[in-house]
Amino acid sequence: MLAPSGEQFEIALEDQRVVVVEVGGGLRTYTVDGADVIDGYALEEMATAGRGQLLVPWPNRLQDGNYEFEGASQQLPLDEPEHGNAIHGLVRWVSWRKQEREPHRVVLGHALRPQPGYPFALDLRVEYELSPAGLAVRTGATNVGATSCPYGCGAHPYLTIGTDTVDDVVLRVPARTALRSDERGIPAGAAPVDGGELDFRSARRIGETRLDTAYTDLERDESGIARVALRAGDGSTDLTLWVDESYPYLMVFTGDLPEVERRGLAVEPMTCPPNAFRSGDGVVVLEPGQRVATSWGIVPPVSRGNDV
Repeated sequence: MLAPSGEQFEIALEDQRVVVVEVGGGLRTYTVDGADVIDGYALEEMATAGRGQLLVPWPNRLQDGNYEFEGASQQLPLDEPEHGNAIHGLVRWVSWRKQEREPHRVVLGHALRPQPGYPFALDLRVEYELSPAGLAVRTGATNVGATSCPYGCGAHPYLTIGTDTVDDVVLRVPARTALRSDERGIPAGAAPVDGGELDFRSARRIGETRLDTAYTDLERDESGIARVALRAGDGSTDLTLWVDESYPYLMVFTGDLPEVERRGLAVEPMTCPPNAFRSGDGVVVLEPGQRVATSWGIVPPVSRGNDV
């Protein structure tokens, strides 16, 4: 019987194992020495709650599913009907094809063709590569259409360090600013995090805090890398998610959904914030023939101290 997530592509390096899937081109599992690094999903399951999915050609929510681009109005399907939003792009449930494969690396591709609400053509590519430093994920998009198009991307891994819930996780998010959202998850302003409930610049325990928060104004090192760090309360386990400069935004979500039950912490790299196709914030406009590439990754406990 075919798995709901389609063909499975396993890559490995020493004690690291990753499974990438055909449906959505997403990340189903990542383990190190048999221990989960992400809260993934079983072979017989669908990727509920966005687990491990790619978010292209926009991440997060789009109010009413409509926007204007170069004078034309577009209407997308409302796949978050309870809030009247379009959410997380157009490629989560489509098939991706294998383009390259090595024992430690796999590249998948998808041809996104014009459709109602997004009448543009993109050739998409995602590469998953294991190294001694952990997992790197590189996403690329090329505008193969005749007109310019709006573009954004993101990813939706749920990180875990083996705690029963994220309440016991000590978290550091290197962000100076958080976006405030309304009841539909649409940004309604931004404010400095200084000393407030959303300020995780100094590592502290999550506890009962509920996060579904877009962060920006990220602190970066000299190479432009920003890092989110998770640590067990006893200091026994830690891991890091890093993003390059193409990702100015991070969505941090404590997994307050029945499918996740706060087992994992979603740390979602985003090239643009929620509602970007309407606001224009962070949207990349790709001209015909233009390509854009982005990179993020996970440094698991076994690789602590290595460079990305």
